[in-house]
Amino acid sequence: MKQYPPERIRNIGLFSHGGTGKTSLTEALLYATRTISRMGRVEEGTTVSDWDPDEHKRRISISLSIIPLEWREHKVNLIDTPGYFDFVGEVHSAMRIVDAALILMDATVGVEVGTEHMWELAEAHRLPRALVINKMDREHANFTKAFASARTAFGNRVVPMHLPIGQEKSFQGFVDVLSGQAYRYTENGALESTAVPDELVSSLDEFRTQLIEAACESDEELTLRYLEGDEISTDELRAGLRIAIASGAVVPVFVSATTALKGVLPLLDAIIDFFPAPGPTSATRADGQRIELTPDPSGPLAAIVFKTFADPFVGKLSYFRVYSGTLRTDSHAAVPQRGETERIGQLFVVRGKEQIPVGQIGPGDIGAVAKLQVTRTGDTLTDPGRPITLAGIEFPEPVFTVAVFPRTKTDLDKMGTALQRLLEEDPTLRVGRENQTGETLLSGLGESHIQIALDRMARKFGVQVDWSLPRIPYRETISVPVRRVEYKHKKQTGGHGQYGHVFLDLEPLPDADFEFHETIVGGVVPKQFIPAVEKGVREAMEEGVLAGYPVVNVKVTLVDGSYHSVDSSELSFKIAAAQAFRKGQAAAKPILLEPIMRLWVTVPDTYTGDVMSDLNGKRAQVLGMTPGENGRTTIEALVPLAELQRYATELRSLTQGRGTFRTEFSHYQPVPQHLAESIIQQSRARQAAVAS
Repeated sequence: MKQYPPERIRNIGLFSHGGTGKTSLTEALLYATRTISRMGRVEEGTTVSDWDPDEHKRRISISLSIIPLEWREHKVNLIDTPGYFDFVGEVHSAMRIVDAALILMDATVGVEVGTEHMWELAEAHRLPRALVINKMDREHANFTKAFASARTAFGNRVVPMHLPIGQEKSFQGFVDVLSGQAYRYTENGALESTAVPDELVSSLDEFRTQLIEAACESDEELTLRYLEGDEISTDELRAGLRIAIASGAVVPVFVSATTALKGVLPLLDAIIDFFPAPGPTSATRADGQRIELTPDPSGPLAAIVFKTFADPFVGKLSYFRVYSGTLRTDSHAAVPQRGETERIGQLFVVRGKEQIPVGQIGPGDIGAVAKLQVTRTGDTLTDPGRPITLAGIEFPEPVFTVAVFPRTKTDLDKMGTALQRLLEEDPTLRVGRENQTGETLLSGLGESHIQIALDRMARKFGVQVDWSLPRIPYRETISVPVRRVEYKHKKQTGGHGQYGHVFLDLEPLPDADFEFHETIVGGVVPKQFIPAVEKGVREAMEEGVLAGYPVVNVKVTLVDGSYHSVDSSELSFKIAAAQAFRKGQAAAKPILLEPIMRLWVTVPDTYTGDVMSDLNGKRAQVLGMTPGENGRTTIEALVPLAELQRYATELRSLTQGRGTFRTEFSHYQPVPQHLAESIIQQSRARQAAVAS
C-alpha cells in the first residue's frame, strides 16, 4: 500500500448501538472501492472486520478492526468498533485515535441507548461527527421518525446532508441538500441525476438554508456577504461547511442501505470532502513542558499504541497511530512510560486480519508492529534522544467480578501468565486476589465480557478455567463482653509435657480490628510467654467459631493464668490462648458481619423511581439524590456487597442500558439474623465438604 501525506488521510471511527450495520457498512465500502471482490456477510462470519473466531461464533463484533481503503487519491482508515456495552473499551481506544466519528442509526428504530452513549463519548473527545441513518431499505424504515429522534436527542445542529428518495423497498436515491441535486440508483448500482421529488422540495429548502447559514457563520467574510444577499459559490459553501463540521457546529446526516450498496460511495465522498485530515496535537516533554506537535514526517517521533493483540503466530501485535515524525522498520523507539527502549521490527499496515509489510508509517497514519517487549496499550513510542509523551487512553472501570478456578494442575500452573496476557490485550479487565477467601478474581464490564475473555484464554493460551460469583468476605465479631474465660492446656506424654493456663477477657471493639492487653500480676504467666498468648489469639481469630470467617473488632485482655516450671512453653500457651479465645467467642453472642459498599448510581430522571424501588429491595440505605445535567439524577446509597454482585446486568435491564454506577468499600455491619443463619449453614457445609 502506498504512502500518503497527512492531508490525504482520514481516520474515521464507526460507532453505534449494536446491530445497526457498522461492519456491513465497512464491507460495502471495501467492495465499492474494489478493495475486495466479494462482499462478506456478518451472519456467515465472512466479513473482513469480524475475523476473530469468537466473533464468528457469536456473530457480533468484539474487538476493534482497522480497515484502510483508498479512494480519490486518499487513504481512509476506518476503525470498526463493537456496539455492545461489554466491549466499550474498544470504543474508548478508537475514540482516542480517530479524527472524526460516524455514528450509525437504524432507520427502523431511530436513536437508541447506544446511539446516545456513542454521542456522549464523541462529545467528550471533541470529535467532529456525522449521523448515518442506515437500513433505509428495511421494512418499517422511517427517515422522518429517525431524524426527529436525532433532533430531539442531539439538537438542531443535526442537519441532513442527504434526504432519502423513498424508503423501505422503494428507497431508490437521495437529494444532496447542499447542491440541491437529486440522484437515483440505476439497476447496476450507478447514480444518475433526477428531478427533486415534489414532496421533498419544502424540506430541501429548509435544510439547505440551515446548511448555508452554518457554512457562512464559520467565516466572517462569508457571513457579511450572505447578509448582504451576495451569491455564495458551492466551493465556498463546502469550505465553510468543513469548518462548521470540524468545530461541531453542524452534525450532518446521511442515509444508506449498505447491504444494497446504496449511499455508500456518496458517504465516502463526504468523508473526504468534509471531515478533517490529521492535525496538530499536544504532548509533554521529559521536563514537563507542554508542546504542540504537527503532522510533520521529519518532526519528532510521537506515536500512541491504542490496541494490543496476542497473535498466535507472531506473538504480541501492537497497533499504533503516528502523530508526528515517521516510524521505520528496523529502528528503535523509547517508551517514556516504561523508561525503556524498544527495538522496532517489521512494520505492517493491517486490514482486518491481513498484515501488509511496509517500510515506514508516517504522521497521521495507522500501523502495527510485532513483538514489543515492554510497551502496553496507551504507551507512547518516541525518539530515544528526545522523548515526549502523548496523553494516554482513559478506560471505563470494571463493574462485574467473578472468581476463576483452574480445571487441572496444568491449568493452575499456566493461569497466572495467561491472565496477564489477557490484561495486555484488554485494559478494561482487572485481576486480583481476595486474601480472605483465597480466590483469584477477574473483573470486567459484564458477564459476556468475562466469558469471552475466558474463552479466548482457553483458545489462545490453552488454559481452561471455570468461574462463579466470588464468595463474600464475611467476618465475625462478638456482641457482648465475657470475663475470665479459662482454658488449661495440659498434656503429659513422657519426658517434658505441655502446660499452659490462661484467663481471657473479651470485649467488643467497634473502632479497631483488634487490641491485645495483659494485666498479669505476680508473674503467674511469665513475660516470655505473653507474646505466645497474643499469637495464639491472633491465629484463633483467623477462623471464627460461627462460620469460619475472620474475627474482628475484639479487645482481648490476658488477666490471669498459671504455668509449670518444666512443662510450660510458648507452644503450650499459644494453644491455651487459642482455645480460650474460641470458647470466649462462642460465649460472647457472636454475630456475622458483611461488607457494605457506598454506591453512586446515575440514571435518567424517568428511571429514578424504578431504581429506588430496586435499591429498597437490596437492603439499601439511601443517603441522598443529586440532580445533574441532561435530566439525570445521581442516587447515593449504602448497599451490602452481596446485593450488588450482578448489579451491572440488573441496572442495564432496569434502565435500558442508560444507567451507570460506581462503588467503593464503606464498612462492615451485622447481617440480619434471618439471612445470617443461611450463610452460616452454607459455610459450614462448604467446610465439611473440604474436610471430607
